[in-house]
Amino acid sequence: MTRAHPLLPFLSVAAGIAVFSMMDALMKSASIEAGVYNALLWRSAVGTALMLPVWRLTGGRSPKVAVLRLHALRSTVVAGMALLFFWGLVRMPMAEAMAISFVAPLIALYLAAVLLGERIRARAVIGSLLGLAGVSVIAAGQFHDGRADASFWGLLAVLSSAVLYAWNLILQRQQAQVASPAEVALFQFFFVGLVLAVAAPWLAEEPSAAALRDITGGALLAATSLMFLAWGYARAEAQALVPIEYTGFLWAVLFGWLWFGETVTPTTIAGALLIVAGCWTAIRGPQSPLIQAP
Repeated sequence: MTRAHPLLPFLSVAAGIAVFSMMDALMKSASIEAGVYNALLWRSAVGTALMLPVWRLTGGRSPKVAVLRLHALRSTVVAGMALLFFWGLVRMPMAEAMAISFVAPLIALYLAAVLLGERIRARAVIGSLLGLAGVSVIAAGQFHDGRADASFWGLLAVLSSAVLYAWNLILQRQQAQVASPAEVALFQFFFVGLVLAVAAPWLAEEPSAAALRDITGGALLAATSLMFLAWGYARAEAQALVPIEYTGFLWAVLFGWLWFGETVTPTTIAGALLIVAGCWTAIRGPQSPLIQAP
């Protein structure tokens, strides 16, 4: 692997987060129009068709069985994560959904204790309490604004998605070490599509022209983001890169306002700050489980 400038992985991940946030906006629009399942199913098909020639032209070769298993495992996790996240996103503002998803690094610390045998440190407990306080503040804001019925289930869906996203963070670092960015993007689209296709006989529908436009744009942006993130995570420790995930909140505020006229409330900002503070507290130190090599 060619040695890159130390700043390039951080810039690559920052670009990936920005592009992914724009993809969220397009996929929220497509999900409102076509339904979450169909938006994700068709995005997987379009993404696979887009990435297959890219992968081949960049010298792609069939991965080893162990790597293929890792692709399939992460894609299965991503399929569940995406279904829950976009189902929740349709029911709540983008900024709130993004803020709640920030608890994923905290959850990852506990998952890594189970999956990797890491010891849970006192910082992780303190960080978790701060993160829980942040989620509680955002939820309280929903009740105060009279939106509890409309978005309570959305909040639970995004929280459930965050559990899977935490597992995804661990798998992402492992995957980036053994596969090229184009391979990561291609096989994620392909395997997510396979997982979703199980329900196709009952749920699949042809999307409208407007939905297909947003789905195609979402596939292009998702592929671009996946390659940016894979390139960055292959060249720097996840512990150093995870804080860049928090820039997604700013993009969610911007795109939520531009696409859907959403406004961010003081309780959402306060909750996001508490969650970020919790994550920052928990992942400080030299022994984060997020940096484990495969």
